[in-house]
Amino acid sequence: MHQNRAALAALTVGLSLAAPSSLWAQVAQSAASAPVALSAPGLVATSAISGADTAWLMVSTALVLLMTLPGIALFYGGMVRRQNVINTMASVVGIAAVVSVLWFALAYSLAFTPGSGILGGFIGGVQRMGFAGMDYLGASAQVSVSHIAPHVPESVFAMFQLTFAIITCALVVGALVERMHFGALLLFSSLWLLLVYAPIAHWVWEPGGWLAKQGALDFAGGSVVHINAGAAALVCAYALGPRTGYGREPFVPFNLGLTMAGTGLLWVGWFGFNAGSALAADGRAGLALLVTHVAAAAGALSWMGAEWLARKRASLLGLCSGVVAGLVAITPAAGFVTPRSALVIGLVAGVACYWGATTLKRKLQADDSLDVFGVHGVGGLVGAMLTGVFADPDIAGVQGSVVTQLIACVAVLGYSLVMSAVVLWITSRVTDLRVRETDERTGLDLALHNEQIGH
Repeated sequence: MHQNRAALAALTVGLSLAAPSSLWAQVAQSAASAPVALSAPGLVATSAISGADTAWLMVSTALVLLMTLPGIALFYGGMVRRQNVINTMASVVGIAAVVSVLWFALAYSLAFTPGSGILGGFIGGVQRMGFAGMDYLGASAQVSVSHIAPHVPESVFAMFQLTFAIITCALVVGALVERMHFGALLLFSSLWLLLVYAPIAHWVWEPGGWLAKQGALDFAGGSVVHINAGAAALVCAYALGPRTGYGREPFVPFNLGLTMAGTGLLWVGWFGFNAGSALAADGRAGLALLVTHVAAAAGALSWMGAEWLARKRASLLGLCSGVVAGLVAITPAAGFVTPRSALVIGLVAGVACYWGATTLKRKLQADDSLDVFGVHGVGGLVGAMLTGVFADPDIAGVQGSVVTQLIACVAVLGYSLVMSAVVLWITSRVTDLRVRETDERTGLDLALHNEQIGH
């Protein structure tokens, strides 16, 4: 999501370009204003704010939110059965709302402010709880900024980060559709945001995070978003068990046209996701936009090729899935690699995610309904590791390390698997996780919402 945020901030406070967290300083130095040295969110003169960078980040924020609303809602809604379309879309909207409120209340502070003591590398502080202490309008000739992006207002940076939190939580919905109680899902998502997403975002993107200090590279969310969501999805699929009739009855998608429309919104919105993570309207943002498109196209073609070889046909769903696979895999590398490397990453991701959604899924024996782990989990792992292989020092300012990337992947995957299980257990102590079989047969649209798609 933001080229190694640690990098930008580290350089901003004057660390050398050779340091693992050097990237963000390059971004700060490319801003129209002079770099501002901050070690925590604070105030800067309004003249230090870059209008161009602020405008680009605001546009990127809208693009990333578009990926969830309506992108993910349409993408998932088209793949479930007719009787569960409304519930699937309501789940995405409900998550967007609850995550937004909790982000304002606490999660942003836990993720993007410096921690203290021995826990400082693992979780942030509470100084921005409820956005306390922010100066929004600069009436005093000063405005609040994050130390990670001192050239844009903190309100914009916090909103941009919020859109990533929203889509990460919404991605998990794909693994549990058609059988989880709506209230249980909202409670799970709330706790998961605070106990899983916020700590991992702090590890990777806050300069004091322990993975940031190790030099782990994650430009726009390969580990924080995709590996994280994929792990949680797998846990949910195991905990809930397979859908009634899974493997014995045909589960016909409602409308793959909606899925195609959702894919288009994801593809376009991903430019804000990756290019926006440069936090500046500069050459790195342009590079991220270019490699994002190349990898998406390559992913679609390689998934299509793998499906053609295996099943003697190409499918619209396969093409859409391949696009997403390429987008997922380029996410951690977007600000660090050349277009040629992006092409390779996309090609590898398409085949790897096809395998993840077919062969690996059968081996895992989990009803991950819409292949969240197979696409996002596997794609995130492929992209994170290939970032270590292909990161270009002339572009990234740092040398990629496969070992460091492996440590980050294992840490994020392991923590998310364990803590997602803990969060599910807590949720199950409060309310039932799964609907009754009769409601599942009827469909969650009528059973939970008393609404249905017209005929």
